[in-house]
Amino acid sequence: MPATVFRETTTPPAVEASRRRRTSPWRRRLAPYAFVLPFVLVFLAFGVYPLFFTLRLSFTDWHGSGAAQWVGFGNYRYLLTNGAFWSSLGNSGVLWLLVVPVQLVLSVVVAVLLGAIKRMRGFYRVAFVVPFVTPLVAVAQIWVVLFDQNYGPVNAVLRALGLPPVGWLVTSGWAKPTLALLFIWKTTGFVVLIILSGLQQIDGGLYEAASLDGAGRVRQLWSITVPLLRRSVMFSVVLQTLAVFQMFTEPYVVTKGGPYNSTTTAGLYLYNHITRADLGTGAANSFLLVIVVMAVSLLFVRLLRAED
Repeated sequence: MPATVFRETTTPPAVEASRRRRTSPWRRRLAPYAFVLPFVLVFLAFGVYPLFFTLRLSFTDWHGSGAAQWVGFGNYRYLLTNGAFWSSLGNSGVLWLLVVPVQLVLSVVVAVLLGAIKRMRGFYRVAFVVPFVTPLVAVAQIWVVLFDQNYGPVNAVLRALGLPPVGWLVTSGWAKPTLALLFIWKTTGFVVLIILSGLQQIDGGLYEAASLDGAGRVRQLWSITVPLLRRSVMFSVVLQTLAVFQMFTEPYVVTKGGPYNSTTTAGLYLYNHITRADLGTGAANSFLLVIVVMAVSLLFVRLLRAED
């Protein structure tokens, strides 16, 4: 049988040039915009429109049905003169102090240790990320069982050591640290990943030069690692500030905002407006919360940039 000959077909340059001439220049200019148009439409529909609708809603008295009554800045005046609103911000602020500084120090130490480990590095990295990907409601339910005043394993250990049991979830003094411990355990793995990405950007030659100058491990950590991780730390602070002030599931499942509203966070207080169908006040609360979070985040960004 005669052998089949396969010939590579190519478009002649003249034909290709003719095709380009027939293509409208307007079509070539509009092609990039046509590709991004679906995203722009979705963003306008589910991002921009809800934002402006909520902003308008914050100036009205509306309960989900009927016509919205315009009240101007009435909702904002009510919140700014309401002690419960400031108490919720104060609770979130205390949780921020209990979570973010401890978490940053712990994350830097863990990231440095993970960077130095040579064997089973992947296993340890996955182990630290597992709590972050575990469903939050399941973790919160485990926390309820662990820290139960009467039957919890934590108090059982204290009794075995001859110590009195602690009302972890039913006393104002211990409820916040217990929630902070839950948040730290759940989200530290994510912060460790951010710090690890920052560590990988540091030039190893800096450590070699410092070692030749006689700098030890601690000195290298303080003089090289920490300063060059400032941007990663800045990013982590902003993310964790937003997460702490939005904290809802943890107090809702673990403490229901108690005892005596000591764990009613800003996120949980906002949810209470929704359950009462007070949507106008809830919208105003959400915008005030955004302003507070932006102010705190910009403050720390400014401080870290000042160090640069």
